[in-house]
Parts: sequence; structure tokens; C-alpha cells
Amino acid sequence: QVQLVESGGGLVQPGGSLRLSCAASGFTFSSYAMRWYRQAPGKERELVAAISNTGTSTNYADSMKGRFTISRDNAKNTVYLQMNSLKPEDTAVYYCNCNTINIWGKGTLVTVSS
Repeated sequence: QVQLVESGGGLVQPGGSLRLSCAASGFTFSSYAMRWYRQAPGKERELVAAISNTGTSTNYADSMKGRFTISRDNAKNTVYLQMNSLKPEDTAVYYCNCNTINIWGKGTLVTVSS
């Protein structure tokens, strides 16, 4: 079964950090680029970060540059999103995606609030 399962979300104070994980199964994970998206309440889903299949190339949305880091471990079939200096406006459901084969996870909620 082809699937992506996110984890690691939760409630964090402004300025805090979280690391999200996305475990992949049912496909050759190391062959595909991966992405993280997020969707805040009442807003459209937006791209957060992307990583190549080997992990050597990454891209970020402008508002996340310098605060978020995407990485992957192909031996563990997992992609990560390290989020630092979190702001209330980072509150959203974060989704893992493999665009090439159109797979989405169910998302993990991140809430940044004092």
C-alpha cells in the first residue's frame, strides 16, 4: 500500500522548535523528490519546502528560509522538516507529498501559541 504518514506536530510556544517526520511506504522512496506543504485555517495550501531524491538539492518558500530545514533519510524512507523560531502564523496542518506519483499524507497539526 502506497502511503505517507506524518507525525511530530503539536502545540509549541512562539520561538520554539518542532521536527516533523513523514514515513513513506509502498514505493521506491529514494527515487522521488519530496515536498512539505501546509494549510492554515481559511487559507490555501502552500508549498513549504522540497528536497530532491538524493537530498542534495533543497528549496524553500521565502517565509521559511533560514527557519525551516528539510532533510531525508532514504535508508529509513523518511523525510523530515525541522522548524525553528516558530511564529503564530506558522500554525497550520502540515502535509507530506510526493508530487510525481501524487501521494499525500493526512497531515499533522502544528499550533504555535503562548
